[in-house]
Amino acid sequence: MATASPGFFRSSIGKKVVMAASGAILFGFVIGHMLGNLQVYLGPEAFNGYAEKLRHLPALLWTARAALLVAVTAHIASAYSLTRTSQVARPVGYRQRESRESTYASRTMRWGGVIILLFIVYHLMHFTFGNAHPNFVPGDVFHNFVTGFRSPVVSGFYIVAMLALGLHLYHGVWSMMQTLGLSHPRYDHLRHAFATLVAVAVVLGNVSFPVAVLTGFIHE
Repeated sequence: MATASPGFFRSSIGKKVVMAASGAILFGFVIGHMLGNLQVYLGPEAFNGYAEKLRHLPALLWTARAALLVAVTAHIASAYSLTRTSQVARPVGYRQRESRESTYASRTMRWGGVIILLFIVYHLMHFTFGNAHPNFVPGDVFHNFVTGFRSPVVSGFYIVAMLALGLHLYHGVWSMMQTLGLSHPRYDHLRHAFATLVAVAVVLGNVSFPVAVLTGFIHE
């Protein structure tokens, strides 16, 4: 079986393939994470029980974490490398930039990625490690969820991060399908619809969490 040479992964096409493949892994995690968190609407017993089941599968949990770490590293590295290649290819900026072929989502991928990265770090410190959560109780995921989102500042940052994630997902899913060969002029409208559906579903699902706590719909 032929394997890709190291030179392929150093090329722009290779880097885009790495970005698409790592993005697909992260996309799967985002969907799975949201679906898991939606169990908070079933009440504290169901939500804590879901978290407890995950803790009783350490091999699966740590394998998933290792895969996510590799995927995030590869995604960031390929994005940075492609950005640097683009800057080197055109060191002088456009006198007047026209955005006929690009979307707002594509033009905000870089700063959106930075916001998402900062959010991931904070999110881990807030809900996983608890060192950024003033009322963190180890093992009581429902309590940590509710007391964490009671802060308007925390919820506001979470909502902004989810909006950035939505834009990132929309362009990312669109580009990923194109890079992996899942595009055709006749069916591009379906690719657009799928990317839009995914982005809207993730944003609405995740934004519903802080909103539900702030409005008292979810409470202890």
